[in-house]
Amino acid sequence: MMCSEVVAALNPRAGDVMVDGTFGAGGYSSALLAAAECRVIGIDRDPTVQVHADRVSAAYPGRFRLLAGRFGDMADLLGAIGIDGVDGVALDIGVSSMQIDQAERGFSFQQDGPLDMRMSDKGETAADIVNSRDEAELADIIYLYGEERRARAVARAIVAARAEAPITRTRQLAQIVARVVRAAPGINPATRTFQALRIVVNDELGELKRGLVAAEKLLKPEGRLAVVSFHSLEDRVVKHFLDRRSGKQTGSSRHLPQAATAPRAASFELLHKGALTAGEVETAGNPRARSAKLRAARRTAAPVWPDDDMREAA
Repeated sequence: MMCSEVVAALNPRAGDVMVDGTFGAGGYSSALLAAAECRVIGIDRDPTVQVHADRVSAAYPGRFRLLAGRFGDMADLLGAIGIDGVDGVALDIGVSSMQIDQAERGFSFQQDGPLDMRMSDKGETAADIVNSRDEAELADIIYLYGEERRARAVARAIVAARAEAPITRTRQLAQIVARVVRAAPGINPATRTFQALRIVVNDELGELKRGLVAAEKLLKPEGRLAVVSFHSLEDRVVKHFLDRRSGKQTGSSRHLPQAATAPRAASFELLHKGALTAGEVETAGNPRARSAKLRAARRTAAPVWPDDDMREAA
């Protein structure tokens, strides 16, 4: 998503080491490798991406490597292979189109499949959540992470439905939500509920915060960070992080002692004023790109900030 804009923001050069923290089908990795004689380290927790990694490795021998894991752990993952500094980090947050298109992964409300939503093959599924959490907790999840105004009604409908039979299929859940939510034309009523469950199943906001902090630690001076997000919760976390660390947002935290929040040297310089959005050509061919936002910044030589201020982001 916004591949050309991400490559332009990262500006790879010969000899650079770049990290594609959300490898997926390898779009960013391939574009970076084609743009310069650099090396790319891909990271992904989804074991099904290996076929794409093999394709990229074959196309760019000796210049690409895939590491299995979460991008929030990138500093440890790269440290394990002897890399303690990089020249660029790219992150494309959230579920990929490839995952949505696989009905058996359970991300899509438009195709019937098991109510899974895990980006890896570990941990609790969306079905586990909708069948085990009480009504109040479900309502909180759907409201906070889906920004669904009818969250209480949706939670009530889920609890009533599961009393009759467990909710195990995506279409089953989508139909339950559609009974109580009216969405704007062209938007599925279950969109926000599915978003909320997916975020919780994969700890997406926590992973994003950890990934941003890890990127700050890894990037060399003049190294670049490019992050593409798709909804307001993600973008708010990225904006908070970059605004704080570029000196644009200077307010101190009410939760921390004053001495701990004294002004710090900016660890990033913003590359753009605000967020960039996808161009008309891309949005015409890919409707999902309409909501994409790119924020990018250049690492300074300032020390890494403590990550305690990220607790307040979104």
